[in-house]
Amino acid sequence: MTYNNKPKPDDRSDNAEKLQAMIHDTLENIEAAEDSLEFTDSETQRQQIESKNQRRRESIESYRSEIKDET
Repeated sequence: MTYNNKPKPDDRSDNAEKLQAMIHDTLENIEAAEDSLEFTDSETQRQQIESKNQRRRESIESYRSEIKDET
């Protein structure tokens, strides 16, 4: 039995654009989470949101670093 499975070519031509879109989406998620802080009385939930937003900010820095590598 012969398989003719060939990997798809590695096309990274639009990586910077995709990364920029990911940054935009992540910034929107941070903003939405910060807006939701107004409506929570739970200190636990507040800490979880703030912690997640910190991880999101770290991700944005990683995305920006990758964009520099791509360009």
